[in-house]
Formats: sequence, C-alpha cells, structure tokens
Amino acid sequence: MSGPIDVGVLLDSRPWNRYQKLLVGFVAATIILDGADTQLLGVAIPALMNDWSVPRAALAPVLASGMIGMMAGGAIAGLIGDRLGRKVALLGSVTVFGAFTLAAAAVEGPLGLGVMRFVAGLGLGGAMPNAAALASEFVPKGQRAMAVTLAIVSVPVGGMLAAAMAELVLPVLGWRMLFVAGGVLPLVIAGVLVRVLPESPRYLARHPHRQPELERLLARFGHDTPNATYVDATDRTVGRVSVSALFSPDLRWDTQALWVAFFVNLLAVYACFNWVPAMLAGAGFGAAASRGLLAFNLGGVVGALAGASVLSGIGSKRSLLGMTAAAVVVLLLMSAMSLDASAQTPIIVMLAVAGGLINTVQITMYSLAVHVYPTSVRATGLGAALAVGRSGAVLSTYTGEWALATGGSSAFFALIAASMAVVFVALASVRRHIPRRAP
Repeated sequence: MSGPIDVGVLLDSRPWNRYQKLLVGFVAATIILDGADTQLLGVAIPALMNDWSVPRAALAPVLASGMIGMMAGGAIAGLIGDRLGRKVALLGSVTVFGAFTLAAAAVEGPLGLGVMRFVAGLGLGGAMPNAAALASEFVPKGQRAMAVTLAIVSVPVGGMLAAAMAELVLPVLGWRMLFVAGGVLPLVIAGVLVRVLPESPRYLARHPHRQPELERLLARFGHDTPNATYVDATDRTVGRVSVSALFSPDLRWDTQALWVAFFVNLLAVYACFNWVPAMLAGAGFGAAASRGLLAFNLGGVVGALAGASVLSGIGSKRSLLGMTAAAVVVLLLMSAMSLDASAQTPIIVMLAVAGGLINTVQITMYSLAVHVYPTSVRATGLGAALAVGRSGAVLSTYTGEWALATGGSSAFFALIAASMAVVFVALASVRRHIPRRAP
C-alpha cells in the first residue's frame, strides 16, 4: 500500500455486513442483562418489605448505594475502555455485576444488600459506556445511530425481562432465586463473549502492535487489505485520555449540556424503575404491580426503535425536543389521574406511553453523545456523562420516595414532568447535534 489506511474511511466505505450486525447483537446481549440486573431490586422491593418487615423508605438507601456504584463505575470503566480496550472494560463490568448480583441472594438485611448493590453497581455502570462505544465502532458512520440504539434499547428489554421473571419467580421461589438467576446469566454470557467478541477496530488502529488483529477483523467485515498500515484519523483528537479533555474549547459547551440532560433524564428514568412497582403495589395492584414496569420498558423498546429511524431522517435536535415535550404533556396528564386498581388498563397504557417517550429520549442521547465525542475520548465522554447522570439516579431514590410520601402518584408524576422540562432546555443548548440525513 502507498500509505496508511484510515480505518474510519474504510469502515464507512460500505454498508455493515452480517458479521457486524452479529457483533452489535453480542453487545446488546450484555446490556439486556445489565438492564435486567439494574431493575431487579425495584421489582423485588415489595417482597423484601414483606420478608424483612421494613417500610418502603428503609430500602431507599439500598437503591441509592447501587446508583452510587453505577455512578463511579461509569467514570472508571469509561477511562479503562479508552486505555485498555472496550472489550476488556465491557466484559469485566459484566463479570462484576453478575458475581455480586449472585452474592446478593445470600444477604440477610438491608445493610448487606446495600453493600452488594454498590459493588454490583460498579459493573452495571461500567458496561453501558463501553457497550455504546463498541457498538458504534463496529459499524459505518451511517449505521452508527442505529447500532447504538440497538445496544442501548436493550436496557428496557432487560427491564421487561426482570419484570417477567419477577411475576413468574417471586410468588413461587422468592426474591433470592430472582437474584440467583440475575447473577448466573451474566457470568455465562461473559464466559462465552470473552472468546467470540473482538475488540473495536478503531481502538485497534490506535495501537500499532495490534494491527495484525485489526487486519483479521477487517477481513471479516469484508475489507481485504493485507499488509497495510492503519490509522484512525476520521474523528477529531483531543490529546491524552482524561476527563479534562472533555472540556477542551470545542467540547466544553456540549459536555456541560449533555451532563445536565443525562442527570435529569436519568433521575426520571430511575425514579420510575425503582418506585413504580412499589407505588402500584401500594395502590392495591398486587401481582400486577410488576406489569407497570413491564409496560414502561415495553414502551421504551418500541419508542427507541421508532426513534432511531426518526433521528436518522430529521436529526437529533428536532426528534429529541419533540419527544421531550410530548413526555412533559403525558406526565402532567398522569399526575391528574388516580391510581385505581379496579381500572388497571388506562394506567398501564399511560405508563407504556410515558416509558416510550422517556426511555427513547435517554437512549437517543447515547447516539448524540457518540456523535459529539471523538474516538479518543468516546468511552470517557460517555462514561463521564453517565457518571453525572447516575448522580441523578441516586437522587431519584430519595425524591421518588419523598414525592410518593407527600403527594402520592400525583406528586410523583409531576416531579417526573418537571424533570423532563429541564431535559428539554438542556438538549436545546447542545450545539453539535446529529444532522438530518441528506435527501
């Protein structure tokens, strides 16, 4: 070859093939389990309250400890992903949250469960930024938003799995077996993927001693360029990998806007993940309480897949702002409804609509962050945004309980509506949105 090959240009030169789609599916599998394990505690809360004879408020610190772990895990694993590789950080994260979810099945009280959830949270928070970065870097730029969406939409898919498992397992085997299942499955998947999942081609291109590995991977992508030298010059570079790089002059404004959006939107998402089942159980929904979370997540799956197509067509700014505004309207309508266990269908339907909008905004923001940050700091940028967002999730464990205790479901949904209004303002402030697709 006459000169080095830009791996980004090479990847963008043809559509993704079957093998690339399979790799995105492998990444998505890890996030399905991440989403399931993240939401296991929320669906188990009614059973834990009964088993340990504790009030709902006693479990708020347990929820918070998991969120604090996720906050730290997102920042740490993002840096690890940029320095040691996306694959190492992703599968290490999966192993951690699987092992400590399994260990949580043996605890005897809120304190022990809080410790297990904190350590599991390190893995749960670390998986997401590396999964998003890895999925985006397996595919051409034209398919990047769809690849990230397919990976991150697996969070609500995992939530559906957690809700379905809870409805089947809790009445018969109890909450401990729910955590056993939630721990064993990630460990099995990590054991398989350590052999079959490759490293990111863009990451490999930045490490010359791994270029033979890159050449084999590109051949499977349909790019046969033997004995070439590769570089990754497509994206902007910002120097040494560190969080401070996110505040370089061309990234500073968007970093701040994304951090606000992630913080407030994840407050809304996790308030629903953590408290909707307990709220419905308290309203007399009984075993059907987990269906509210199932509907919330199902709406997210459907909405995210539809949203990916809309984003590709009209760009991220108009699609995100439109969905956020719609979420505010729906949530205000829900705040005016009463939770009547004899009329479950309207409530479940509204939860599905709200879940579709809120989750789709969150999932689409991953694609936006992937677009904003260059390869050299992509996992760090995603990890930092998630770490800040997780602090919103930590706050949700207390604000959700406070709203339910002071004003019931009306105050709860009003809180979520106000949160989404702040998200609207933050997203409107982002300068480097994904452009609309050229006609």
